[in-house]
Amino acid sequence: MTNQSDRTVAVSVDWDAQAATFDAEPDHGLGSPEVRAAWAERLRTWLPGRPADLLDLGCGTGSLALLAAEQGHRVTGVDSSPAMVERARAKLAGRDAVFLLGDAAAPPVGERLFDTVLVRHVLWALPDPARVLRHWRGLLRPGGRFVLVEGVWGTVAPVGIPADRLTALLAPLAADVRVERLSEQPLLWGKEVSDERYAVVATV
Repeated sequence: MTNQSDRTVAVSVDWDAQAATFDAEPDHGLGSPEVRAAWAERLRTWLPGRPADLLDLGCGTGSLALLAAEQGHRVTGVDSSPAMVERARAKLAGRDAVFLLGDAAAPPVGERLFDTVLVRHVLWALPDPARVLRHWRGLLRPGGRFVLVEGVWGTVAPVGIPADRLTALLAPLAADVRVERLSEQPLLWGKEVSDERYAVVATV
């Protein structure tokens, strides 16, 4: 579904330039109380019920990281854009959160292990998703989980990663893989959507 040129377009975006307006999108900034509450509820069902170490890859301005921190989790965020990281640090100032500048595909976390790897709308744009998922699997503690929010966008030239492909990639890495369809939950996006949007929660 996603070819190299699609990924090249995604990678070529100037995310530093996008940072100033990134949160204007309802599902990016979570500025609407209704949208924010919808994402908070979803995270509550996806993340561990106890305080846990969470790695948010491609964290952007830290909107999901903030929700996770508010739910008691210890957050490490990674993004390749200095401007995004700066905004995330400001957004979570005073919280149990650290933000690092680096590549989501190979996050600069050393030997640290985590209870959850959280990724939203990032995996589809990375070269060799299978290899990336194997690397991320090595960052999880036994019994840890992936929380991957992905989709397929566009009708003329769709880009993204379909749920069935992602679940197939996760099958050799996880003991339990669950898909939650999100397209019919407009509160998450601040609008009605017709494309494929979903979350995969996979326990290793």
